[in-house]
Amino acid sequence: MNYILFDDTLRKQLYPFTQTRAVAHILCGIWTMKERWDFFLGADTGILTAPELQPLYASGAANEDTLYINAAYFANMPLVEAIHQLERGQVLADTEQRTIAYRSAEPLSDLEALYAACSLSSHTGIHRDAARLVKPWDIFACNDFAIRSDFDAIQVQQYSQKLPDHVTVIGEREDIFVAPGAVIGPCIINARTGPVYIGADSEVMEGCMIRGPFALKDHGVLKMGAKVYGATTIGEGSKVGGEVNNIVVFNNSNKGHDGFLGNAVMGEWCNLGADTNCSNLKNDYNTVKVWNIENGAQESTGLQFCGLLMGDHSKCGINTMFNTGTVVGVSCNVFGSGFPDKYIPAFTWGGTGEGVVYRFEKAVEAANRMMSRRNRTLSEAEITVLKNIYDHIV
Repeated sequence: MNYILFDDTLRKQLYPFTQTRAVAHILCGIWTMKERWDFFLGADTGILTAPELQPLYASGAANEDTLYINAAYFANMPLVEAIHQLERGQVLADTEQRTIAYRSAEPLSDLEALYAACSLSSHTGIHRDAARLVKPWDIFACNDFAIRSDFDAIQVQQYSQKLPDHVTVIGEREDIFVAPGAVIGPCIINARTGPVYIGADSEVMEGCMIRGPFALKDHGVLKMGAKVYGATTIGEGSKVGGEVNNIVVFNNSNKGHDGFLGNAVMGEWCNLGADTNCSNLKNDYNTVKVWNIENGAQESTGLQFCGLLMGDHSKCGINTMFNTGTVVGVSCNVFGSGFPDKYIPAFTWGGTGEGVVYRFEKAVEAANRMMSRRNRTLSEAEITVLKNIYDHIV
């Protein structure tokens, strides 16, 4: 049996995060969507995404017996069992008749062929408890239950390292998982509010205060004196300090200094300058509206708390003040006095109403300089993806 995770027709509603990645590579909880499916399926899934992103991934070996699974859904064992009951040519749907999975009767070459096959198939059943990502703010809104369920799954198969005696624990030590190579200084961990996961070769510096649910992924760093409220995830190689509350930071990004970030998502290779502060609550306590990049209009999140949504490779200067529900596109350099605009399009240089288009060559140079600090550079496929976004802007 082959398994391929696909992006459904709503993938653009997750912009800016799906402008540079397949839905399967969105981080939420301890795992990405793909890592979670791989765990529950016991297999390495392939990826089928938009044509402009497909060169970033191996699509997987599709044949006459392939299960195509919507990557936006959170994997769990009951859902996997329901998917495995499908016969060839059949679809499993949710209560809104959106496809969760399709078992192919023939190889499918692209998303359009998959969508067409699903529309012609018989819906064999409705799965009523399928959680999924629809909007970018769902990434932090779903992070609480995602960390908790991922933590339970990890504990079934792995054993935690011993927590150092100099760590002050509130709650049960069994609710704290420490992976091999993690370095934990004298700090306070409150696991009574939710589980805490400390990844391999990561570091929690002295003086940190952590309230679960919390996940620090491999090689991540929590800086001295950081104040962390759950549900928060810090991606692989990312560094976070200051005060944070219910955020998801993708891999290799930095919020290394004082300043507040709450109810927010940061993409990969981002950097917030020292004392950057991000509002997550309107003065009138009303629900927050954000800019929908695909629709080209403001829309209500239905949430009272929503902060910064920042796409990959974007950065801001020191003392930047982001308003409630600000959306920053891919590869922006945000600086200037006052509050930046609530929507900053991709490749913006500036951001306070006077921004200009970031020169593509300079943006690539800046990205490579940051990535070189972690012994990485942009691949040709990644540059092509960024150029496609840039061409749509200019």
